[in-house]
Amino acid sequence: MVDIATRVYNHKWKIDPIVRSLIDTDFYKLLMCQSVFRNRPDAQVTFSLINRTKSIRLADIVDEGMLREQLDHVRTLSLSRGESTWLRGNMFYGKRQMFRSDFMEWFENLRLPPYHLEKVDGQYELTFEGSWPEVMLWEIPALSILMELRGRVVMSGMGKFELEILYARAMTKLWEKIERLRKVPDLHVADFGTRRRHSFMWQDWCVQAMHEGLGDSFTGTSNCLIAMRREVEAIGTNAHELPMVYAALAKDDAELAQAPYQVLADWQEEHEGNLRIILPDTYGTQGFLDRAPDWLSSWTGIRIDSGDPATAAEIAIRWWQDRGEDPRKKLVIFSDGLDDRKIAELAAQFNGRVRMAFGWGTMLTNDFRGLMPNDALAPFSLVCKAVKANGRPTVKLSDNPRKAMGPAEEIERYKRVFNVGAQEEMDVVV
Repeated sequence: MVDIATRVYNHKWKIDPIVRSLIDTDFYKLLMCQSVFRNRPDAQVTFSLINRTKSIRLADIVDEGMLREQLDHVRTLSLSRGESTWLRGNMFYGKRQMFRSDFMEWFENLRLPPYHLEKVDGQYELTFEGSWPEVMLWEIPALSILMELRGRVVMSGMGKFELEILYARAMTKLWEKIERLRKVPDLHVADFGTRRRHSFMWQDWCVQAMHEGLGDSFTGTSNCLIAMRREVEAIGTNAHELPMVYAALAKDDAELAQAPYQVLADWQEEHEGNLRIILPDTYGTQGFLDRAPDWLSSWTGIRIDSGDPATAAEIAIRWWQDRGEDPRKKLVIFSDGLDDRKIAELAAQFNGRVRMAFGWGTMLTNDFRGLMPNDALAPFSLVCKAVKANGRPTVKLSDNPRKAMGPAEEIERYKRVFNVGAQEEMDVVV
């Protein structure tokens, strides 16, 4: 087991770079990248950092030179032979050769493209522009770097014993959560915490703790590098990025209305089983399901990632029933803002009504709340989103209007096209 406190105290970035590999990323980024590589390789996309927590002035906290050093390091990374062998030969979701040879040849030769960085009013404007398959792989490294750099700055004045106590308290806090989760019957929970983790070493520790503490109830991690090293399952399906970019590429309102379904039509040509999971909330869950083609109702399940999770699950259950499907055979993956108590509450509420899985994110890999004065290490809401595609703005509506993004006039257009009515605002914690 790594002595995290000592490593943090002696941090030298060349020894402990924040991002250590191109597969130090979420599994669904690679699945989506292959789909984009096959279906929309020439789309020109811009990704941009968005700090939803304006009170955290990152450019005032994190030194620009430190940030550039870490970003530049990522641009030197390429797949190692062992990583390539793992991706080519490992079994994922019961399938060998998940990644096609043409995609792997491209990925093995990839170096991430340049970035653009500047300071604006106490925040960093960090953007990535280029072909969609290349720039999309910047999202997770960019978030991981800024989250960890902020933590390093906050802890920079702490002594080694202070750090040992801090990490001991954080370990105890997580272990107490694990002990509570042991009481949840038929639990299936995975680590989804790469993008807003405290650090790579801490995420690795959390995965080991979950594996030991929960046994078979721990189903794996979204982080490919940790999955490979710890010999656990790599977990992930698809994200909002796909419908956002497909929608932005639509030529008119009719094509826009069909864009979220075209994403899934392309997806099902490559994937089956537990990879056929619908993410319906990009432009409103209720409207998406109301207009969904019949073939989608036969898919394995749904992932819920915004709004009230219980409400969204009830909508999905009614939709399956209306389409003649048995909800008890369907999988609902809860993945938004979860902590152990919310997991237990949802598990009890939907026990026997659907199959359930939980993607536990920031509150697994970055819950240092209450462990430092002024909550200086509390997590915050940082995202990196596709904001343009072939020069057109992207839009996300979500089931929580506080997560909406895009120009105001385009948001109104999308609400009209997707028939999105009044929505309930909910706090965005992470």
